Amino acid sequence: MPRIVVPDDSPPVISGTPALERIRAAGETAVYTTPPGSDDDLITRLEDAHTAVNIRGYCKFPARVLETAGRTLRHIAVWGTGTDNIDLEAARRLGIVVSNTPNTATDAIAEHCLALLLAVARRLVPTDGATRQGRWEHGMLFQCRGKTLGIIGTGVIGTRVAGLGRGIGMRVIAWTLHPDAEKARASGFTYVETLDALLAASDVVSLHLRSSPDTRGLLGAAQFGRIRPGAIFINTARGDIVDEAALVEALRSGRLWGAGLDVFAHEPLPGDSPLLALPNVVVSPHTAGATPEALATGLDLCAENVVRYLARGEVVHRVV
Repeated sequence: MPRIVVPDDSPPVISGTPALERIRAAGETAVYTTPPGSDDDLITRLEDAHTAVNIRGYCKFPARVLETAGRTLRHIAVWGTGTDNIDLEAARRLGIVVSNTPNTATDAIAEHCLALLLAVARRLVPTDGATRQGRWEHGMLFQCRGKTLGIIGTGVIGTRVAGLGRGIGMRVIAWTLHPDAEKARASGFTYVETLDALLAASDVVSLHLRSSPDTRGLLGAAQFGRIRPGAIFINTARGDIVDEAALVEALRSGRLWGAGLDVFAHEPLPGDSPLLALPNVVVSPHTAGATPEALATGLDLCAENVVRYLARGEVVHRVV
């Protein structure tokens, strides 16, 4: 039987699920419940493996790991959308198929984006803390209705967030690398020609691009300098698209009203991150898609990718 390895299921995501039982039925399956301590440790775990199941991209698969494991490894099944922890060029060169599970957490992530926006706009975290401590503090808050929501990236999640923004009375504009005029008409938003134009016109900027060579570091000091003063910034996409030092400066200076962040350049977020010291920031630990519905749908598709590849050499959604 082919050997299937889940090299890191910590904290448990796939363990104990029907999806894992489907995978176990397809081959000899090993599940590790602690992270690999090094590339060499990961290589050891992948010994004789035909398929690796990467839960939410926790494990990194650089070229060295793929080249060593590639003697037997033929498929990496990612639960989630992001494949930025895998050297896709090396996988392509070695003939290793990479699959993922896009669009299975769209509703969950879009709702989380809206929750971050409202929490930042209404200053819910600091005012909750103050009220619990007996301080009856008042101050002006940020009203969303009537303001402009700027969406960067109009894939399925960005488009869904655009709909939620319209639902609370916001005007929605968008910029993306590959605009789709028909999608804009159907979803009720308007594209602007440049990123700078979007930043200057938006009261709320919500990021929904994938991490790629074209997007990493896209938002830096120059971009935050062009953003409309008093705007809110939301990121539920990928942390490496943003220069965090520039974001911190924009928050400290008051250029931004606040930020809601689910993703970071380094995860877990270090305890000494300056973001954690800012009262106008709401953070969550990359959990925007963590709902039972999204989990079940994504794991089912991940298992389907494994089973189909082992049976027929094909997957539902292939990246490489």
